Amino acid sequence: MSEPLTVVVCVDHGSITGGQAKVAIESAIGMKRAGLRVIFFAAAAPVDPRLQEEGVEVACLGQTDLLGNPSRAAAMIQGTWNTDAAKALRELLAKLPADRTVVHVHGWARALSPSIAPAIAQSKLPALYTVHEYFLFCPNGGFYNYQTNVACSLEPLSPACFATHCDQRNYVRKLWRGGRLLLAKHFARLPQVFSDYVCISNFQRDVIAPFIPKSARLHHVSNPIDAVDRGPKENPASGDFIFLGRLSPEKGPLLFAEAAARIGQVATFVGDGPMAAEIAQRFPDARLLGWKSPDEAAEALRNARALVFPSLWYEGQPLTVLEAKAMGTPVIVSNGCAGREEVADEETGLWFNNGDAFALARAIGRLKDDATVARMSRAAYDDFWRDPPTLSRHVERIVAIYEEMLSRRAAAA
Repeated sequence: MSEPLTVVVCVDHGSITGGQAKVAIESAIGMKRAGLRVIFFAAAAPVDPRLQEEGVEVACLGQTDLLGNPSRAAAMIQGTWNTDAAKALRELLAKLPADRTVVHVHGWARALSPSIAPAIAQSKLPALYTVHEYFLFCPNGGFYNYQTNVACSLEPLSPACFATHCDQRNYVRKLWRGGRLLLAKHFARLPQVFSDYVCISNFQRDVIAPFIPKSARLHHVSNPIDAVDRGPKENPASGDFIFLGRLSPEKGPLLFAEAAARIGQVATFVGDGPMAAEIAQRFPDARLLGWKSPDEAAEALRNARALVFPSLWYEGQPLTVLEAKAMGTPVIVSNGCAGREEVADEETGLWFNNGDAFALARAIGRLKDDATVARMSRAAYDDFWRDPPTLSRHVERIVAIYEEMLSRRAAAA
């Protein structure tokens, strides 16, 4: 009997803090169920208990992430070069079978740092990177200017880039992040560590294609969606227009609130974040429900008239858009983000011009029509469940990439 394939999943957080960690954790669980040996390597605690319950081996350093570190100086040191992470990963990889092991990195910028690159390179194990955000290519991780609230077209790390204050907090942090990316690219050579990259949308592929090493191979694998088929909606034209997610500037919550107010529609927000207080102050009629449990969030999507996804930045592959379709909920989506890829304009939802409150208001107004909502609801449901991106399908496609990488390694040897 052949030795099972070993996968070392590397990510900043051991628990779900966003889409990146959610996919890494659920993918690890899915691969373990498929018979692989899975080692989950993370910097920041706590650890999702499901990992060990499912038999996934966990190596967590018990650190905080950069935002959770009470010392700004210590956070900058950790974010620049996490010595503990480098040492622990190097020791872990040295113990694993060279011919049946793949390293799969989901994230490094919030806790692990570029220090993981030499450890992976020294192991000589094949390595894969899933692009959830853009920290490997852009200093602030989003090709987005948080000061002007528009997508950024500047060449990353160019003089114009360094001269531009685009950080969400302050220009000093922008300079530090720029220096860190220079270190990651030219000293640690982090991009060159990966022979293969996974994009989660075609939109994202087009964004990163100019920046990855020419020898690297690009693959397209959708994120897994944990959804239950509850059948078509019985009453699709009821419910609110909702925003679900983090209330941060790049997600466009203020745009939604403004557009809804223009046509006398109540904007409902499921989530929380730094924009919550401003939304409440400027738009007192808006409903801010705060964070909900995963089951409660799914119920909110099921009961919504439509999901409004007004994101101002590129995104990767927004899980919320797919989750809404699974529930039979139409989506109003910005045409400047990857979410548009999952929405057939005029069929399963509506596109509107990125950043345009008037255009978003018109789209919301159109979905006040019950017949239009009912038609799009059924189309959204049918489109998702025709070929649902389940965890098992996701694992099947990821494992096929692993096997291809190991075959290339064997052929080269």
